[in-house]
Amino acid sequence: MQEFFASERVVDMVLLLTAAEALALTAYHRLTGRGIAPGPLLPHLLAGVFILLALRAVLAQAAWYWVPLLLFGSLLAHLGALAKQWNKPR
Repeated sequence: MQEFFASERVVDMVLLLTAAEALALTAYHRLTGRGIAPGPLLPHLLAGVFILLALRAVLAQAAWYWVPLLLFGSLLAHLGALAKQWNKPR
């Protein structure tokens, strides 16, 4: 079990769960009209996915430049999420 949590496989599992979450939330919204619409949800999920990919790169001992690139991707997704919400009326 220790090897699993020290490997990149644990991140793969969390990424799969994140994809399942995105699908479930999108389906719920389409079926009921309630919940978070896919448009505003996507940047939030992408920010987390990029951070998870950076962690995976570290655990897989990928080339050093992948970590800052992936973290920069997370920053861009986060800024996109903020831009969508910035002047949204309550």
